[in-house]
Amino acid sequence: MAEITDNFLETYAESDALDLAALVKCGEVAPAELVEAAIIMIERLNPALNAVIHRLYDMARVATEMVDRDAPFAGLPFLLKELASSWTGAPNTNACSFLRDVVADLDTEVVRRMKAAGLVLVGKSNAPENGWSISTEPKLYGATKNPWKEGITPGGSSGGAAAAVAARMVPIAEASDGAGSIRIPASCCGIVGLKPSRGRVSLAPFGDYWYGGAYFLCCSRTVRDTAAYLDAVAGALPGDPYTPPVPDDSWLSLSSRAPERLRIGFTVTPPNGTAIDPEVKATVLATVAALERLGHCVEEHDMPFDANAVWKTYTNMTCVQTAATFGYHETVIGRPVTPSDVEPVTWAIIERGRATSGIRHIADVETIRQVGRDIVGDLAPYDLFITPTLTQLPRPLGYYDMSEPDIDRYNAKWTDAIFAFPFNISGQPAISLPLGWSAAGVPIGVQLVGRYGDEATVLAVSTQLEREMQWKHRRPKVSGR
Repeated sequence: MAEITDNFLETYAESDALDLAALVKCGEVAPAELVEAAIIMIERLNPALNAVIHRLYDMARVATEMVDRDAPFAGLPFLLKELASSWTGAPNTNACSFLRDVVADLDTEVVRRMKAAGLVLVGKSNAPENGWSISTEPKLYGATKNPWKEGITPGGSSGGAAAAVAARMVPIAEASDGAGSIRIPASCCGIVGLKPSRGRVSLAPFGDYWYGGAYFLCCSRTVRDTAAYLDAVAGALPGDPYTPPVPDDSWLSLSSRAPERLRIGFTVTPPNGTAIDPEVKATVLATVAALERLGHCVEEHDMPFDANAVWKTYTNMTCVQTAATFGYHETVIGRPVTPSDVEPVTWAIIERGRATSGIRHIADVETIRQVGRDIVGDLAPYDLFITPTLTQLPRPLGYYDMSEPDIDRYNAKWTDAIFAFPFNISGQPAISLPLGWSAAGVPIGVQLVGRYGDEATVLAVSTQLEREMQWKHRRPKVSGR
């Protein structure tokens, strides 16, 4: 193996995932060299960020010997989120003390596809306990820092993944989203985060999470990397509860095709009446202007949506499934979960879930499904819909405090993400793109929402904006530049 020079590390940091995989495929670089570059970057940068909480270097070095050089991400170093997805031999704790000793003994279907795509696991990224935060500050592993500015959140729940990708530890990492947890950290960290359509990525061997409200994909620095990753892991299995339409071509190919003139709606008015930061609003309006320059028809449309009431119902519904999940965890650990095993807000969630009657739960599920239908119907006239990803700039660390024992007081602080969770309910694909930076140099994400099953249009317009409002070479100082 060649020496890992500073020049090679700079190439590694500046290249996206597909560029690095191409170097492996042509024989110019060995998978082992990419893995060693990732290890060096993690060891240099992670002490300041705490984005990677399990280093799996020995596992990665063994895996490089078996890489299929024809795979789309041949030999590419990769991080798995410490939540839900299971990679045999890797810790599987959900950032929860109750599960702190659990090691995965199977591959979930999406991990099987990751391996087939040539991805090499070098570590696991930090997440809040059980994913129940839009920051990443679990008591078990400590807070992840935002690489752009000291003292602010990198977002959550995929905050470790987003911080690692933004800082150039790895070019792509797994992320998941139950109420904005791919898009929010993408916005906070200045990268690309796509929540795909409901059912696009199989949850097997599990049947469902949150009645279709939870989604798995990745965060990356380029639209094409996200499109190629979607190609690698997408696809329903027989019996999956949701099966979106499948395009005739790859998403990577479709992402590079300039769309015809589209009808696009946008809003800068939060549906719960809260304020929007002026710099966030300006970024959305600048995006609208760019779309008009690109030839699209853009019009303002505010969502007629009782966001606060729906958020409460969605929370109640997910509390029941969280309580049931901990019932399963108890069979794995061999004892009941106690308040000392989890953070206070998690215990409050479990207690509310246990106290909810089956009749109330079914009524909540039915309400959420009707709301999803209403959202889709309201946006049906538009090929694409544009919103802020977050209504405010990233909050200080500690703002979202999981030591809060009252679930309603805790959830009241999530209003910044009021544009994110509706599309977990509706099942529509939604992407956050880093289309602005504040005066203080903090990233600002803009969300593009497509029709159900139409990731192709979302990705194609994202590619247009990537060229029009370039972000690829913007790097936080912590990344080594």
